[in-house]
Amino acid sequence: MTRRESLPVRAISLDEVVAGADRLARMLRDSGYQPDTVIAVARGGFMPARFVCDFLGVSRLMSVKVQHYAAGAHAGAEARVTVPLGGPIEGERVLVIDDVNDSGETLQALHDYLAELEPAAVRPAVLHEKAVTACRADFVAESIREWRWILYPWAVVEDVGQFLRDMDPAPITRAEALARLRDEHELVLGDVELERVIHFHGLALADP
Repeated sequence: MTRRESLPVRAISLDEVVAGADRLARMLRDSGYQPDTVIAVARGGFMPARFVCDFLGVSRLMSVKVQHYAAGAHAGAEARVTVPLGGPIEGERVLVIDDVNDSGETLQALHDYLAELEPAAVRPAVLHEKAVTACRADFVAESIREWRWILYPWAVVEDVGQFLRDMDPAPITRAEALARLRDEHELVLGDVELERVIHFHGLALADP
């Protein structure tokens, strides 16, 4: 990524995640759809799914992994299920939860996969859904009209580390890294967060 390129980022706080899960749970209760099983889409759906289970009193929480995006907005291969469910869902009302619905390919891949397991019903829910999606969720905490990369608290080290690695020329100092993240991604990162990214990625950035 050069200085002329830009990938706008919206950082989501933990409080926003809890509030979004609360909105999803209230939507579900108002709709009358009471799931027997909640399926978290690994990895982004883990945290919101656990909150929704808590709010709705659902004890059966499972997970499935769909591989699509790599770190830092790098698109991977076509979305596909790479880690299947660990138990049956035949005849059950299922709620699928993910963090963001971007292209819609993840939800479509899950629709095709879960249909073969013969649940009574499947309803997808997401914290954020972008206008460009080709497969819409039934329950959406927030719709995103202007495209941005959504940065969740559980992916800061992974994604920001990739943003820094993609910079060309690479930043030399921590101050430059912070400035470039602000200029190229509209992302304001704190010193503690940057230190964590540097440490776990083994980046060589000089002090200011």
